[in-house]
Amino acid sequence: MPESIDWPPTHPTRHRRRRFLVLLVVFASIFFGGRTALSYYVDMLWFRSLGYGSVFWKTLSLQWGIFAAFTAVTFLILYGSFLALKRAHLPDLPSGHTIFIGGKPLKLPVEPVLRLGALGISLVIAAATGASMMVEWPTLALFWYAARTTGNIIDPIFGKPLNFFLFALPAWQLIAGWLLTLAVITCLLAVFFIFITGGTRVLAGRLSRYVRLPWRGLSVTLAFLLLILAMRVYIGRFELLLDDHTIFGGVTYTEAHVTLTGLLIVCAALLLGAMIAVVNAVRVPRGRWLVAAILPAAVCYIVVQAVGWYVSSLIVKPNELVREQPYIAHNIDLTRQAYGFDRVVQHEFPAETTVEAAEPQNNQATLQNIRLWDWHALQDTLRQIQEIRTYYDFPDIDIDRYEIDGTTREVMLAARELNVDKLPESSRNWINEKLIYTHGYGITMNPVNGFTPEGLPTLILSNMPVQSTVRGLTVTRPEIYFGELTNTDVYVKTRQKEFNYPQGASNSLTSYEGTGGIPLGGFLRRMVIALDQSDLAKLPFSDDVNKESRLLMRRNLRDRVTALAPFLTYEPDPYIVLGDDGRLSWIMDAFTSSDSYPYSTHYRLDQDLINYARNSVKVVIDAYDGTTTFYVFDTDDPIIAAYRRIFPSLFKDASMMPAGLRKHVRYPELLLKLQAEVYGLYHMTNPEAFYNRDDLWTVATEIGMSEGGQQVTQAMQPNFVLMKLPGETGEEFVEILPFTPANRNNLIGWIAGRSDGAQYGTAVVYNFPKTKLVDGPLQIEARIDQNAQLSGQLTLWNQQGSHVRRGALLVIPTGRALLYAEPIYLQAERSPMPELRLVVLALQDRLAYGPTFESAMAALFGGAASSLSAPAMSAAAVPSEPARRAPAAAASPQSAADLNALVAEAAKDLADYQRLTAEGKLGEAGQKLEELKRALDKLNTRQR
Repeated sequence: MPESIDWPPTHPTRHRRRRFLVLLVVFASIFFGGRTALSYYVDMLWFRSLGYGSVFWKTLSLQWGIFAAFTAVTFLILYGSFLALKRAHLPDLPSGHTIFIGGKPLKLPVEPVLRLGALGISLVIAAATGASMMVEWPTLALFWYAARTTGNIIDPIFGKPLNFFLFALPAWQLIAGWLLTLAVITCLLAVFFIFITGGTRVLAGRLSRYVRLPWRGLSVTLAFLLLILAMRVYIGRFELLLDDHTIFGGVTYTEAHVTLTGLLIVCAALLLGAMIAVVNAVRVPRGRWLVAAILPAAVCYIVVQAVGWYVSSLIVKPNELVREQPYIAHNIDLTRQAYGFDRVVQHEFPAETTVEAAEPQNNQATLQNIRLWDWHALQDTLRQIQEIRTYYDFPDIDIDRYEIDGTTREVMLAARELNVDKLPESSRNWINEKLIYTHGYGITMNPVNGFTPEGLPTLILSNMPVQSTVRGLTVTRPEIYFGELTNTDVYVKTRQKEFNYPQGASNSLTSYEGTGGIPLGGFLRRMVIALDQSDLAKLPFSDDVNKESRLLMRRNLRDRVTALAPFLTYEPDPYIVLGDDGRLSWIMDAFTSSDSYPYSTHYRLDQDLINYARNSVKVVIDAYDGTTTFYVFDTDDPIIAAYRRIFPSLFKDASMMPAGLRKHVRYPELLLKLQAEVYGLYHMTNPEAFYNRDDLWTVATEIGMSEGGQQVTQAMQPNFVLMKLPGETGEEFVEILPFTPANRNNLIGWIAGRSDGAQYGTAVVYNFPKTKLVDGPLQIEARIDQNAQLSGQLTLWNQQGSHVRRGALLVIPTGRALLYAEPIYLQAERSPMPELRLVVLALQDRLAYGPTFESAMAALFGGAASSLSAPAMSAAAVPSEPARRAPAAAASPQSAADLNALVAEAAKDLADYQRLTAEGKLGEAGQKLEELKRALDKLNTRQR
């Protein structure tokens, strides 16, 4: 027989092996943890450079405190359970297992192997659990800092305050899920011990008639599992207030009368089962008592489900409206509260159709600020005439209001940012990307309806260096180091001059003069930053970098604010603002949200499914030095109040925002779209109307352009308008969206979010008469397409090496009527620069157009004839008072007949031209095209 070898053979070898494992763990911790420590150090420097060092340390303490607590408790529960179960089953554990290696037996002791395996598995699970709970630190922090406070809103079912649902319930859900996972793992561990020790007993009692399995450990762990299940079921009662159903959200009749009480009974049955399992562990354990421990809860759950089905099917369904009416009312009331409809005022709007109802003489501010520049068209145009160099880009167009020559005007702004991805390949090196090409430069500004005679924008601010055509409107600090395209980290205040803007044969160079960024300091700090930035081969050895140099990191606006306050949801579209001091700043809207507001229906905010939202914060980021300030605009929001208690140095009151920035805050687009979606259903406050969906609204649809240039039907986007609201005395900057009835194209109302003065943050809804048909955007588009002269001209333009580009159709309330406006651009196939060629204006029963805004206004309000080629008038002019009062000129029957004949002739020529072209008869088609041109010329001459 070969000699048996025990494992491990000697104690010195065991000690050496343990020492090796300890050293391995230490080196692994240094290797993997060192990089993390460096990253934390650089983050600390970055937070401190912004004045938020306390925010960094508070966040770090919360994260690692949660990680340490849950890791330690998880490890103690798992490894402690293993030790307890091992001790309970120790007499039945096999003494060892023999394997043969090279013909020699190697005896593996079972108990040390199990202990080592359990230790490793417990550590891994504990670390993974701690890391997952660490990610949820905002939930636990809110629970710790705010759950003990009370609120003035009480849920109608349990009588719990709002803070319980916003702060306590999410934390208890998280903790209950964690405990349930541990309970399941410990039960599986107990089953594992039964498996390995039960097998030994079976082998030992092979000749015995009866073998008793060791049920004690499983009884204890099962009791723990049943206890946690009881806790989870109890918490689940409150979650019923958060469920969405087909008709409404929250607790239903069946749940209120059956499920809530039934779940309490199930909780009691689970507690009873836990007691049975404990008694079974204390006395002589029997497997059948474990079944008896589970059976009461299972029976109760089945009975509750059966009774719930009976009540729902036979009591509620035949009388659903009557039974569910009070619960529908709860859902309506609390959903309206959750989405801020207590700040929405409702009015009636007559939607009259006559020219006089538009009251042009009393709505000059509205008419002079109708936005005729579609932002897509303006962006394409600016990229051609204002990018100057290929590495500049205009990523977005923003709409705002500014005082120009003593008058508030609506304007469009675009920031000229530097896109390093567009640098020539020969220039793509470390020095250029990190030291020289560091920032964008300047902005453009133009009135929303300002056009040159060539159809290009009338620019107020333009070029490099920035030139202004308005006295008092200047840019004193045009450099843009922080923006939407600044996705790279750069080093400034180096010996290398930075590229500022192109200037003739040479370039204008500059050096950063701000205080933003992290000072690189001495060699040691530079090495640490180089390691973190993966610049180890260049940064420490660059002669251009010195101790005064600074690292500008997280220059992308979204990355910046998300790193500082990841618990907020941000508007995806920040907008640029020119302050009174000439500095450029970005403003981002930030939202607090929750998915646990009682009895409120869930909708999507950005990527999150929520049922409560507030625009609580405005974030201002200086485009030059990156200073980032969070201003609280909604002090009534309990969530932002809780975060202010956690991070008192992070937030400032709205009253501290500089006046030059405060006058440019605006109602958030994301919030208005969310509220419009919710309001389409929840404007119905009568439960019966809500149940029947008698008056369901949707956001109006329009014809838009897809990415491939094809026309598509899409929901309208919010439109910023400087206008006088019906019933108000002065103009204000509002954001509007029209509504249509569900599955219909006619308008039924519109919502306006207000942005100015004391009205900021409120909204107003105007309802149209339900007995009157008001045209929607698609119907106005159809009227444009059905106009013979317009249709013929648009078709002709599309046939001559260019294509027609139709801007967004705007629906603007003026006086007691609705004014529709659509710009039409002509864009050559080889040029991406669209030029305005037509402006179409319409009222409910009148359509007018002209090559300029002034001529279209004259045709609509002054009685002039619509024309495709009227001479241009002065920019942004509005018809004079006599012209506005003049009635529409009535054409004589003879002239009307002549016009109709010419239109018919042109339409016939166009149809013949299209047919001959399709048949390949290009010669004859050319003749028909000439005839079509002559017919159109006659039309133009006749209309003049």
